[in-house]
Amino acid sequence: MAEDNIEAHNIREGVVYDKEEVREAHEIFQKSPNGVDFRTVSWPRATIIFLKIQFAMSILAVPGALATLGAVGGALSIVGWEVLNTYTAIILGDFRNRHPECHTLADMCGLLWGRIGRELVGVQILVAQVLITAAGIVSVSTALNALSDHGACTIFFSFVAAVLITGFSSVRTFSRLGWLTWIGFFTFFIAVFIFVVAVTQQNRPAAAPKTGSFDLGWAAIAHPTFVAGITASANIFISGSGSSMYLPVISEMKQPRDYRKACLVAGFLVGAMYLTFSLVIYHWCGVWISTPAFGTAGTLFKKISYGIALPGLVIGVGIYQHVAAKLLFVRILRNTHHLQENTIIHWTTWLGANVILGVLGFIIAEAVPILNYLLGLAGSLCFAPFSLIFPALLWMYDFEEYRSGAKKRQSVYYLHVLILLVGLFLVVGGTYGVAVSIRDAYASGLIGRAFDCSDNSGS
Repeated sequence: MAEDNIEAHNIREGVVYDKEEVREAHEIFQKSPNGVDFRTVSWPRATIIFLKIQFAMSILAVPGALATLGAVGGALSIVGWEVLNTYTAIILGDFRNRHPECHTLADMCGLLWGRIGRELVGVQILVAQVLITAAGIVSVSTALNALSDHGACTIFFSFVAAVLITGFSSVRTFSRLGWLTWIGFFTFFIAVFIFVVAVTQQNRPAAAPKTGSFDLGWAAIAHPTFVAGITASANIFISGSGSSMYLPVISEMKQPRDYRKACLVAGFLVGAMYLTFSLVIYHWCGVWISTPAFGTAGTLFKKISYGIALPGLVIGVGIYQHVAAKLLFVRILRNTHHLQENTIIHWTTWLGANVILGVLGFIIAEAVPILNYLLGLAGSLCFAPFSLIFPALLWMYDFEEYRSGAKKRQSVYYLHVLILLVGLFLVVGGTYGVAVSIRDAYASGLIGRAFDCSDNSGS
Protein backbone atom coordinates (compact mmCIF):
# COMPACT_ATOMS: atom_id res chain seq x y z
CA MET A 1 0.00 0.00 0.00
CA ALA A 2 2.80 2.39 0.90
CA GLU A 3 4.67 2.21 -2.38
CA ASP A 4 1.56 2.03 -4.53
CA ASN A 5 -0.33 4.93 -2.97
CA ILE A 6 0.32 7.38 -5.82
CA GLU A 7 -0.27 4.79 -8.54
CA ALA A 8 -3.53 3.69 -6.92
CA HIS A 9 -4.75 7.27 -7.03
CA ASN A 10 -3.86 7.51 -10.71
CA ILE A 11 -5.71 4.30 -11.54
CA ARG A 12 -8.82 5.48 -9.68
CA GLU A 13 -8.71 8.76 -11.61
CA GLY A 14 -8.00 7.03 -14.90
CA VAL A 15 -4.83 9.09 -15.40
CA VAL A 16 -1.21 8.00 -15.64
CA TYR A 17 1.46 10.42 -14.41
CA ASP A 18 5.07 10.25 -13.44
CA LYS A 19 5.28 9.71 -9.66
CA GLU A 20 7.08 12.98 -8.97
CA GLU A 21 4.62 14.94 -11.09
CA VAL A 22 1.68 13.53 -9.15
CA ARG A 23 3.36 14.28 -5.84
CA GLU A 24 3.92 17.88 -6.89
CA ALA A 25 0.26 18.17 -7.90
CA HIS A 26 -0.76 17.14 -4.38
CA GLU A 27 1.65 19.45 -2.50
CA ILE A 28 0.03 22.05 -0.23
CA PHE A 29 2.10 24.93 -1.61
CA GLN A 30 2.48 24.98 -5.37
CA LYS A 31 5.51 26.36 -7.19
CA SER A 32 4.11 29.41 -8.94
CA PRO A 33 5.41 32.78 -10.15
CA ASN A 34 2.22 34.38 -8.80
CA GLY A 35 1.66 35.15 -5.11
CA VAL A 36 3.87 34.02 -2.23
CA ASP A 37 6.44 31.32 -3.06
CA PHE A 38 6.64 29.10 0.04
CA ARG A 39 8.73 26.36 -1.64
CA THR A 40 12.18 27.87 -1.07
CA VAL A 41 13.78 25.79 1.72
CA SER A 42 16.91 23.77 0.82
CA TRP A 43 17.83 20.65 2.79
CA PRO A 44 20.80 22.34 4.57
CA ARG A 45 18.47 25.13 5.68
CA ALA A 46 15.91 22.52 6.76
CA THR A 47 18.67 20.86 8.79
CA ILE A 48 19.41 24.03 10.73
CA ILE A 49 15.69 24.56 11.37
CA PHE A 50 15.43 21.00 12.69
CA LEU A 51 18.49 21.56 14.87
CA LYS A 52 16.98 24.70 16.37
CA ILE A 53 13.66 22.93 16.97
CA GLN A 54 15.45 20.24 18.99
CA PHE A 55 18.44 22.00 20.54
CA ALA A 56 16.82 24.68 22.66
CA MET A 57 15.35 24.97 26.14
CA SER A 58 15.71 21.28 26.93
CA ILE A 59 19.47 21.62 27.43
CA LEU A 60 18.56 23.82 30.41
CA ALA A 61 16.52 20.97 31.92
CA VAL A 62 18.29 17.74 30.82
CA PRO A 63 21.29 18.08 33.21
CA GLY A 64 18.83 18.13 36.10
CA ALA A 65 17.33 14.91 34.76
CA LEU A 66 20.77 13.27 34.95
CA ALA A 67 20.96 14.33 38.60
CA THR A 68 17.84 12.22 39.11
CA LEU A 69 18.74 9.22 36.92
CA GLY A 70 22.52 9.09 37.43
CA ALA A 71 25.25 9.24 34.77
CA VAL A 72 24.68 5.78 33.27
CA GLY A 73 20.91 5.87 33.42
CA GLY A 74 20.83 9.41 32.08
CA ALA A 75 23.27 8.69 29.24
CA LEU A 76 21.38 5.57 28.18
CA SER A 77 18.13 7.51 28.33
CA ILE A 78 19.54 10.29 26.10
CA VAL A 79 20.95 7.85 23.52
CA GLY A 80 17.90 5.58 23.56
CA TRP A 81 15.35 8.34 23.21
CA GLU A 82 17.36 10.16 20.54
CA VAL A 83 17.72 7.02 18.38
CA LEU A 84 14.03 6.22 18.73
CA ASN A 85 12.95 9.80 18.10
CA THR A 86 15.11 10.02 14.97
CA TYR A 87 13.68 6.75 13.64
CA THR A 88 10.09 7.87 14.20
CA ALA A 89 10.96 11.22 12.58
CA ILE A 90 11.96 9.28 9.45
CA ILE A 91 8.67 7.37 9.61
CA LEU A 92 6.73 10.64 9.73
CA GLY A 93 8.68 12.22 6.88
CA ASP A 94 8.43 9.14 4.66
CA PHE A 95 4.69 8.90 5.32
CA ARG A 96 4.23 12.56 4.49
CA ASN A 97 6.15 12.14 1.21
CA ARG A 98 3.98 9.17 0.29
CA HIS A 99 0.91 11.32 1.05
CA PRO A 100 2.02 14.83 0.00
CA GLU A 101 -1.44 16.30 0.58
CA CYS A 102 -0.69 16.08 4.31
CA HIS A 103 0.61 19.35 5.75
CA THR A 104 0.73 18.41 9.44
CA LEU A 105 0.44 15.40 11.70
CA ALA A 106 -3.27 16.22 12.03
CA ASP A 107 -3.75 15.68 8.28
CA MET A 108 -1.88 12.39 8.50
CA CYS A 109 -4.01 11.18 11.42
CA GLY A 110 -7.06 12.18 9.39
CA LEU A 111 -6.19 9.27 7.09
CA LEU A 112 -6.43 6.98 10.12
CA TRP A 113 -9.54 8.33 11.84
CA GLY A 114 -11.26 10.66 9.41
CA ARG A 115 -12.27 14.27 9.98
CA ILE A 116 -12.90 13.87 13.73
CA GLY A 117 -9.43 12.40 14.23
CA ARG A 118 -7.83 15.19 12.20
CA GLU A 119 -9.55 17.90 14.24
CA LEU A 120 -8.75 16.30 17.61
CA VAL A 121 -5.08 15.82 16.75
CA GLY A 122 -4.99 19.38 15.43
CA VAL A 123 -6.20 20.64 18.81
CA GLN A 124 -3.62 18.43 20.54
CA ILE A 125 -0.84 19.96 18.40
CA LEU A 126 -1.99 23.44 19.35
CA VAL A 127 -2.01 22.49 23.06
CA ALA A 128 1.55 21.15 22.76
CA GLN A 129 2.75 24.28 21.00
CA VAL A 130 1.17 26.55 23.58
CA LEU A 131 2.89 24.58 26.37
CA ILE A 132 6.23 24.94 24.58
CA THR A 133 5.58 28.64 24.05
CA ALA A 134 4.81 28.96 27.77
CA ALA A 135 8.07 27.18 28.63
CA GLY A 136 9.90 29.55 26.29
CA ILE A 137 8.32 32.58 27.93
CA VAL A 138 9.49 31.28 31.32
CA SER A 139 13.03 30.82 29.94
CA VAL A 140 13.19 34.29 28.38
CA SER A 141 11.75 35.95 31.50
CA THR A 142 14.38 34.09 33.55
CA ALA A 143 17.09 35.40 31.23
CA LEU A 144 15.81 38.98 31.50
CA ASN A 145 15.65 38.69 35.29
CA ALA A 146 19.22 37.36 35.40
CA LEU A 147 20.57 40.09 33.12
CA SER A 148 18.85 42.91 35.02
CA ASP A 149 19.23 41.53 38.57
CA HIS A 150 15.44 41.37 38.71
CA GLY A 151 15.09 44.91 37.48
CA ALA A 152 11.32 44.63 36.95
CA CYS A 153 8.34 42.46 37.83
CA THR A 154 8.60 38.97 36.30
CA ILE A 155 5.11 39.40 34.83
CA PHE A 156 6.42 42.34 32.81
CA PHE A 157 9.42 40.32 31.61
CA SER A 158 7.07 37.47 30.66
CA PHE A 159 4.97 39.91 28.64
CA VAL A 160 8.10 41.17 26.85
CA ALA A 161 9.09 37.56 26.16
CA ALA A 162 5.65 36.79 24.70
CA VAL A 163 5.85 39.85 22.43
CA LEU A 164 9.36 38.94 21.19
CA ILE A 165 8.43 35.30 20.52
CA THR A 166 5.21 36.28 18.74
CA GLY A 167 7.07 38.85 16.65
CA PHE A 168 9.55 36.23 15.47
CA SER A 169 6.90 33.57 14.86
CA SER A 170 5.03 36.04 12.63
CA VAL A 171 7.78 35.86 9.97
CA ARG A 172 5.72 34.24 7.24
CA THR A 173 7.89 31.61 5.52
CA PHE A 174 10.39 29.02 6.77
CA SER A 175 12.88 30.25 4.19
CA ARG A 176 13.11 33.66 5.86
CA LEU A 177 13.05 32.01 9.27
CA GLY A 178 15.97 29.85 8.14
CA TRP A 179 18.44 32.76 7.99
CA LEU A 180 17.44 33.94 11.47
CA THR A 181 17.56 30.36 12.73
CA TRP A 182 21.28 30.14 11.89
CA ILE A 183 21.83 33.09 14.22
CA GLY A 184 19.60 31.54 16.89
CA PHE A 185 21.31 28.16 16.77
CA PHE A 186 24.89 29.41 16.90
CA THR A 187 24.28 32.02 19.63
CA PHE A 188 22.57 29.38 21.75
CA PHE A 189 25.32 26.84 21.08
CA ILE A 190 28.03 29.37 22.02
CA ALA A 191 26.15 30.27 25.20
CA VAL A 192 25.84 26.62 26.25
CA PHE A 193 29.52 25.99 25.42
CA ILE A 194 30.63 28.96 27.55
CA PHE A 195 28.43 27.74 30.39
CA VAL A 196 29.82 24.19 30.20
CA VAL A 197 33.41 25.47 30.26
CA ALA A 198 32.54 27.76 33.17
CA VAL A 199 31.21 24.96 35.40
CA THR A 200 34.45 23.01 34.90
CA GLN A 201 36.50 25.95 36.22
CA GLN A 202 34.61 26.78 39.43
CA ASN A 203 35.53 25.44 42.87
CA ARG A 204 31.98 24.44 43.65
CA PRO A 205 28.58 24.74 41.90
CA ALA A 206 26.80 28.03 42.58
CA ALA A 207 23.83 26.17 44.06
CA ALA A 208 26.03 24.26 46.57
CA PRO A 209 26.67 25.52 50.14
CA LYS A 210 28.94 28.56 50.04
CA THR A 211 31.32 27.27 52.72
CA GLY A 212 32.37 23.98 54.26
CA SER A 213 32.40 20.51 52.82
CA PHE A 214 29.50 19.19 50.76
CA ASP A 215 28.53 16.05 48.89
CA LEU A 216 28.57 16.53 45.12
CA GLY A 217 25.97 13.78 44.85
CA TRP A 218 27.31 12.38 41.57
CA ALA A 219 26.25 8.78 40.96
CA ALA A 220 26.78 6.38 38.08
CA ILE A 221 23.49 4.66 38.87
CA ALA A 222 20.78 6.40 40.87
CA HIS A 223 17.62 4.95 42.41
CA PRO A 224 14.89 7.59 42.01
CA THR A 225 11.23 7.15 42.91
CA PHE A 226 8.85 6.38 40.07
CA VAL A 227 7.49 9.94 40.01
CA ALA A 228 10.96 11.52 39.96
CA GLY A 229 12.32 9.02 37.44
CA ILE A 230 9.46 9.24 34.96
CA THR A 231 9.46 13.05 35.14
CA ALA A 232 13.21 13.10 34.43
CA SER A 233 12.80 10.61 31.57
CA ALA A 234 9.96 12.69 30.10
CA ASN A 235 12.24 15.75 30.14
CA ILE A 236 14.96 13.84 28.27
CA PHE A 237 12.44 12.38 25.83
CA ILE A 238 11.06 15.78 24.86
CA SER A 239 14.58 17.08 24.12
CA GLY A 240 14.50 15.16 20.82
CA SER A 241 10.79 14.65 20.24
CA GLY A 242 9.99 17.65 18.05
CA SER A 243 9.85 15.73 14.77
CA SER A 244 6.14 16.42 14.29
CA MET A 245 7.23 20.05 13.87
CA TYR A 246 9.36 19.01 10.88
CA LEU A 247 6.32 18.22 8.75
CA PRO A 248 5.23 21.77 7.82
CA VAL A 249 8.87 22.45 6.90
CA ILE A 250 8.80 19.59 4.38
CA SER A 251 5.87 21.29 2.62
CA GLU A 252 8.11 24.33 2.07
CA MET A 253 11.21 22.44 0.90
CA LYS A 254 12.39 22.83 -2.68
CA GLN A 255 12.79 19.05 -2.84
CA PRO A 256 10.74 17.27 -0.13
CA ARG A 257 12.51 13.99 -1.02
CA ASP A 258 15.68 15.40 0.57
CA TYR A 259 14.01 15.30 3.99
CA ARG A 260 15.82 12.17 5.18
CA LYS A 261 19.25 13.79 4.81
CA ALA A 262 18.25 16.77 6.92
CA CYS A 263 16.54 14.56 9.52
CA LEU A 264 19.49 12.18 10.01
CA VAL A 265 22.10 14.95 10.24
CA ALA A 266 20.00 16.85 12.77
CA GLY A 267 19.30 13.72 14.84
CA PHE A 268 22.98 12.78 15.09
CA LEU A 269 24.14 16.28 16.01
CA VAL A 270 21.38 16.87 18.57
CA GLY A 271 22.06 13.54 20.29
CA ALA A 272 25.80 14.21 20.43
CA MET A 273 25.33 17.70 21.88
CA TYR A 274 22.85 16.67 24.55
CA LEU A 275 24.94 13.69 25.60
CA THR A 276 28.30 15.46 25.87
CA PHE A 277 27.09 18.72 27.39
CA SER A 278 24.80 17.06 29.94
CA LEU A 279 27.41 14.54 31.10
CA VAL A 280 30.04 17.26 31.57
CA ILE A 281 27.62 19.46 33.51
CA TYR A 282 26.53 16.55 35.71
CA HIS A 283 30.12 15.43 36.32
CA TRP A 284 31.13 18.85 37.67
CA CYS A 285 27.88 19.85 39.38
CA GLY A 286 26.33 16.61 40.59
CA VAL A 287 22.95 17.22 42.20
CA TRP A 288 23.67 20.95 42.60
CA ILE A 289 22.14 21.86 39.26
CA SER A 290 19.81 24.81 39.03
CA THR A 291 16.73 24.78 36.82
CA PRO A 292 17.21 26.35 34.31
CA ALA A 293 20.80 25.10 34.30
CA PHE A 294 22.58 28.40 33.51
CA GLY A 295 22.21 29.44 37.15
CA THR A 296 24.65 26.67 38.10
CA ALA A 297 27.63 28.65 36.72
CA GLY A 298 27.33 31.56 39.14
CA THR A 299 26.11 35.11 38.67
CA LEU A 300 28.71 36.35 36.15
CA PHE A 301 28.63 33.42 33.76
CA LYS A 302 24.89 33.08 34.15
CA LYS A 303 24.55 36.62 32.82
CA ILE A 304 27.05 36.01 30.03
CA SER A 305 25.33 32.78 28.99
CA TYR A 306 21.83 34.23 29.10
CA GLY A 307 22.93 37.36 27.24
CA ILE A 308 24.38 35.34 24.36
CA ALA A 309 21.59 32.74 24.41
CA LEU A 310 18.69 35.22 24.40
CA PRO A 311 18.30 35.35 20.58
CA GLY A 312 18.43 31.54 20.44
CA LEU A 313 15.77 31.20 23.16
CA VAL A 314 13.41 33.59 21.37
CA ILE A 315 14.02 32.10 17.92
CA GLY A 316 13.75 28.48 19.10
CA VAL A 317 10.37 29.01 20.74
CA GLY A 318 9.27 31.24 17.89
CA ILE A 319 9.67 28.31 15.49
CA TYR A 320 7.30 26.20 17.59
CA GLN A 321 4.72 28.97 17.70
CA HIS A 322 5.21 29.56 13.96
CA VAL A 323 4.39 25.90 13.27
CA ALA A 324 1.20 26.12 15.32
CA ALA A 325 0.20 29.38 13.63
CA LYS A 326 0.92 27.85 10.21
CA LEU A 327 -1.37 24.92 11.11
CA LEU A 328 -4.24 27.32 11.84
CA PHE A 329 -3.39 29.45 8.82
CA VAL A 330 -3.44 26.53 6.35
CA ARG A 331 -6.45 24.94 8.06
CA ILE A 332 -8.51 28.13 7.61
CA LEU A 333 -7.33 29.21 4.14
CA ARG A 334 -6.62 25.86 2.47
CA ASN A 335 -8.01 25.55 -1.06
CA THR A 336 -8.64 29.31 -1.28
CA HIS A 337 -6.70 31.94 -3.24
CA HIS A 338 -5.98 33.72 0.06
CA LEU A 339 -3.47 31.00 1.05
CA GLN A 340 -0.74 32.29 -1.29
CA GLU A 341 -1.95 35.79 -2.16
CA ASN A 342 -1.26 38.97 -0.18
CA THR A 343 -4.88 39.75 0.66
CA ILE A 344 -6.31 41.34 3.81
CA ILE A 345 -7.78 37.97 4.81
CA HIS A 346 -4.37 36.33 4.29
CA TRP A 347 -2.58 38.74 6.64
CA THR A 348 -5.39 39.01 9.20
CA THR A 349 -5.54 35.23 9.53
CA TRP A 350 -1.78 34.86 9.80
CA LEU A 351 -1.14 37.63 12.33
CA GLY A 352 -4.29 36.81 14.32
CA ALA A 353 -3.23 33.18 14.75
CA ASN A 354 0.18 34.26 16.07
CA VAL A 355 -1.25 36.77 18.54
CA ILE A 356 -3.82 34.31 19.93
CA LEU A 357 -1.15 31.65 20.50
CA GLY A 358 1.18 34.17 22.14
CA VAL A 359 -1.54 35.30 24.56
CA LEU A 360 -2.38 31.71 25.54
CA GLY A 361 1.32 30.91 26.07
CA PHE A 362 1.69 33.95 28.34
CA ILE A 363 -1.27 32.91 30.50
CA ILE A 364 -0.01 29.34 30.97
CA ALA A 365 3.55 30.54 31.68
CA GLU A 366 2.19 32.59 34.56
CA ALA A 367 0.14 29.65 35.89
CA VAL A 368 2.97 27.03 35.90
CA PRO A 369 6.19 29.08 35.93
CA ILE A 370 8.75 26.24 36.18
CA LEU A 371 10.51 25.11 33.01
CA ASN A 372 11.01 21.38 33.64
CA TYR A 373 7.36 20.83 34.64
CA LEU A 374 6.08 22.53 31.50
CA LEU A 375 8.46 20.52 29.31
CA GLY A 376 7.61 17.28 31.11
CA LEU A 377 3.88 17.90 30.77
CA ALA A 378 4.20 18.71 27.06
CA GLY A 379 6.39 15.63 26.53
CA SER A 380 4.07 13.19 28.26
CA LEU A 381 0.69 14.52 27.21
CA CYS A 382 1.43 15.58 23.63
CA PHE A 383 4.84 14.66 22.25
CA ALA A 384 4.70 11.01 23.33
CA PRO A 385 1.73 10.49 20.98
CA PHE A 386 3.32 12.72 18.31
CA SER A 387 6.73 11.00 18.30
CA LEU A 388 5.86 7.43 19.32
CA ILE A 389 2.19 6.43 19.16
CA PHE A 390 1.10 8.18 15.96
CA PRO A 391 4.24 7.32 13.91
CA ALA A 392 3.83 3.64 14.84
CA LEU A 393 0.16 3.69 13.82
CA LEU A 394 0.94 5.50 10.56
CA TRP A 395 3.63 2.97 9.69
CA MET A 396 1.19 0.12 10.38
CA TYR A 397 -1.41 1.88 8.21
CA ASP A 398 0.90 1.93 5.19
CA PHE A 399 2.48 -1.48 5.83
CA GLU A 400 -0.53 -3.43 7.06
CA GLU A 401 0.45 -6.40 4.90
CA TYR A 402 3.50 -6.97 7.13
CA ARG A 403 1.19 -8.23 9.88
CA SER A 404 0.38 -11.41 7.96
CA GLY A 405 3.54 -11.71 5.87
CA ALA A 406 6.71 -13.72 6.39
CA LYS A 407 8.12 -13.98 9.91
CA LYS A 408 10.73 -11.32 9.24
CA ARG A 409 8.03 -8.89 8.16
CA GLN A 410 5.88 -9.84 11.14
CA SER A 411 8.81 -9.11 13.46
CA VAL A 412 9.19 -5.65 11.95
CA TYR A 413 5.45 -5.06 12.33
CA TYR A 414 5.42 -6.00 16.02
CA LEU A 415 8.48 -3.87 16.72
CA HIS A 416 6.28 -0.94 15.75
CA VAL A 417 3.59 -2.28 18.08
CA LEU A 418 6.25 -2.15 20.82
CA ILE A 419 6.97 1.51 19.98
CA LEU A 420 3.23 2.13 20.34
CA LEU A 421 3.19 0.52 23.81
CA VAL A 422 6.22 2.55 24.94
CA GLY A 423 4.39 5.67 23.88
CA LEU A 424 1.26 4.67 25.81
CA PHE A 425 3.33 4.01 28.93
CA LEU A 426 4.98 7.42 28.67
CA VAL A 427 1.62 9.16 28.23
CA VAL A 428 0.09 7.56 31.32
CA GLY A 429 3.15 7.34 33.56
CA GLY A 430 4.70 10.63 32.49
CA THR A 431 1.51 12.67 32.84
CA TYR A 432 0.89 11.16 36.28
CA GLY A 433 4.45 11.86 37.40
CA VAL A 434 4.46 15.47 36.22
CA ALA A 435 1.00 16.13 37.70
CA VAL A 436 2.12 14.82 41.10
CA SER A 437 5.32 16.88 40.88
CA ILE A 438 3.37 20.07 40.11
CA ARG A 439 0.98 19.37 43.01
CA ASP A 440 3.90 18.83 45.40
CA ALA A 441 5.66 21.96 44.11
CA TYR A 442 2.61 24.09 44.88
CA ALA A 443 2.22 22.44 48.31
CA SER A 444 5.87 23.05 49.24
CA GLY A 445 5.90 26.62 47.97
CA LEU A 446 8.37 25.86 45.16
CA ILE A 447 5.77 27.28 42.78
CA GLY A 448 4.33 30.52 44.09
CA ARG A 449 0.99 32.01 43.24
CA ALA A 450 -0.03 32.57 39.62
CA PHE A 451 1.04 35.87 38.04
CA ASP A 452 3.81 36.32 40.60
CA CYS A 453 6.32 39.17 40.36
CA SER A 454 9.04 37.23 42.23
CA ASP A 455 12.48 36.69 40.68
CA ASN A 456 12.65 33.32 38.85
CA SER A 457 16.39 33.45 38.08
CA GLY A 458 17.90 33.09 41.54
CA SER A 459 19.68 36.42 41.13
